[in-house]
Amino acid sequence: MFSCTGSRTSRWAGSVPTPSRRTALNTPLAESLSILLLAAALGWAVLRPAGRSEALVAVPAAAVLIALGAVSPEHALTEAERLGPVVGFLAAVLVLAHLCDVEGLFTACGAWMARRAAGRPRRLLVAVFVLASAVTAALSLDATVVLLTPVVFATAARMGVRSRPHVYACAHLSNTASLLLPVSNLTNLLAFTASGLSFTRFAALMALPWVVAIGAEYLVLRRFFAADLPAAEPTADDGPEPELPLFALVTVACTLAGFVVASAVGVEPAWAALAGALVMAGRALARRRVTPLVVVRAAAPGFLAFVLALGIVVRAVVDNGLAGALRHVLPGGSGLLALLAVAAVAAVLANLINNLPAVLVLVPLAAPAGTGAVLAVLLGVNIGPNLTYAGSLATLLWRRVVQEREERVEVGEFTRLGLLTVPAALIPAVVALWASLQVIGA
Repeated sequence: MFSCTGSRTSRWAGSVPTPSRRTALNTPLAESLSILLLAAALGWAVLRPAGRSEALVAVPAAAVLIALGAVSPEHALTEAERLGPVVGFLAAVLVLAHLCDVEGLFTACGAWMARRAAGRPRRLLVAVFVLASAVTAALSLDATVVLLTPVVFATAARMGVRSRPHVYACAHLSNTASLLLPVSNLTNLLAFTASGLSFTRFAALMALPWVVAIGAEYLVLRRFFAADLPAAEPTADDGPEPELPLFALVTVACTLAGFVVASAVGVEPAWAALAGALVMAGRALARRRVTPLVVVRAAAPGFLAFVLALGIVVRAVVDNGLAGALRHVLPGGSGLLALLAVAAVAAVLANLINNLPAVLVLVPLAAPAGTGAVLAVLLGVNIGPNLTYAGSLATLLWRRVVQEREERVEVGEFTRLGLLTVPAALIPAVVALWASLQVIGA
């Protein structure tokens, strides 16, 4: 699953999808079946009846498409090999984030937010933005959704303030704040592979768009939820102050440093994530804070299977006509207008078929236009999903977390907020990317 690569660009050279040479189905039928099964896999992931795994539909869908020839076994194997290191990284970082929670990192985050806010809802929103952005960038968007969101609920209740603005901030920042590092999101890892950039250069180019997009999100959310953020007199927080989990903080810092070193020597970032997860797991197991089964479950094997199977289903859709259609829509070049158009197409596609399939489809098509186009795709598929529930898997997961706490999340309110935040964040972020490319270079 994990492999060393000497050159990231070589894995994408000539990788623009081409139709399978032999298919058991004619092209229209293969295209229709591929689209139908992709919709079924995504629909099941959205609904998850009785909490059942996302893989229950996606894996059989991939098997059917291979068996019927809608995607060739060679293309399916190529897709699985390409996604292997990405899935391996996801497993390691999910374990790392869960064990950080076991160590008390997120409890300490909640205490810090309560003290920083001192009873004032507006200051709590600022604290949530700071923590959610940092957690998303360092531990991936899943940590923000699954681990930080419940802490934000608890902190708002502890302060006696309305939770809506702060919980919505977690949802939006799990997408928008995942722009900074290659390891912050699955979509980033795929774009990173195609960009040919080093870890540090990727972060340098995305730093300004990251800051600009988060700033735009904050301004819109503060105005949208003005009624839920009344001015209040500061109050002292008398709650107990938890011990700072230094071991978890040091391990996370060392893991991030490992990502930089791994990139410099041409090693997959999954190895650094695996090392961090093993260190945390070793300590937790030795202290009997977790069992081996808990560690395995933290890696979410069903979700990993879903990601691999979804990649194969998307490849079938691409092989049977989608790639050709998008070639006519996706502009070439790296000028500002071209980057804006690429990001817009990526945002729209993410909301139609989810951001992970969107990046699988668009990155190979954008790669020939250069680094700027690839990163513009990334802006579109990371910021765009804030428009609808189906835009990203993180948003779907966030909705389940919120509903488990019997909080009402209205589709209309979510969409209205998205209609304001997505263009407000996406357009200036693309402009910031273009400026970074002019200063730093691709």
